[in-house]
Amino acid sequence: MLELPKNTLFGKRIPKQKFYENITITTQIKRAFIEQIKLITWNNKIAPSTMNIAVGETVSEIEVITIKLNQPTLDKRVLAIIDKEIPYHILFFLEYEDKLQAWIGYKEQAKNHAFKTGMYYNTNWLTPTELNLKIDGLNLDVVYENLLRQIAGNRLDSYEDDIKTAINNEERRNKLEKEIAALEKKIQREMQFNRQVEMNAELKSLLKKLEDISNA
Repeated sequence: MLELPKNTLFGKRIPKQKFYENITITTQIKRAFIEQIKLITWNNKIAPSTMNIAVGETVSEIEVITIKLNQPTLDKRVLAIIDKEIPYHILFFLEYEDKLQAWIGYKEQAKNHAFKTGMYYNTNWLTPTELNLKIDGLNLDVVYENLLRQIAGNRLDSYEDDIKTAINNEERRNKLEKEIAALEKKIQREMQFNRQVEMNAELKSLLKKLEDISNA
């Protein structure tokens, strides 16, 4: 799964209500915490104090948190809440029966020194022996970037630019794909020929933008 030195062990159970008792969240997200999650454990702390690794410019620690589930799915907004409440970068492992998923969100520092989490990436459900992640890098910025790329797989590995550029391109691509899918449905329902022509021209433009991003 992820081999870490004993010094990184933290092993602290976190009551799930800690994440929804004192903040304002929707009833739907609160229900996800209650019904979908069995147990949250703060397993490891990857930091200069626990490993022979240098602090990064933006990443000072990487926390490893395991979430044991009652079902094979978790509302992604739950991870965003946890990420918001813990002011460090986080590597999540979701556990259901004998399988694991690794999840990680792109977390960057905003102007007010708070962290903002953007896109999330995850592996498929795998056995612990199949889920092979490595700590690779001389400082925590590089380790974090490499974890992102390992978990995202071919969604990011085709980009040679810095991780922020890669994430921005991925966000733009996802947005375009949603716009294209929505427009294709509208074209199928449209009865007026002139309007179909206009919409097909718009679709062609969106597809060209998507191609440009994919080939960047």
